Amino acid sequence: MNVEIILSCISLFGTLVGSLGGILVSSRLTSYRIEQLEKKVNEHNKVIERTYKLEGQMLEVQHDIRDMKNQ
Repeated sequence: MNVEIILSCISLFGTLVGSLGGILVSSRLTSYRIEQLEKKVNEHNKVIERTYKLEGQMLEVQHDIRDMKNQ
């Protein structure tokens, strides 16, 4: 009877360690992937900001060209 209880306790311990280990690894992987996505989003936002500035500058240039043609 004692052997069965000991084996059950060892099995329980192994199951707990394995489950907790899996949860920790999964959590680290999720955190890493979120961090990588945040970097990509930041790069994308920088491109959008630069594009917006360039569009504004292009409008100014087009107005200047139109004004020069009218003179």
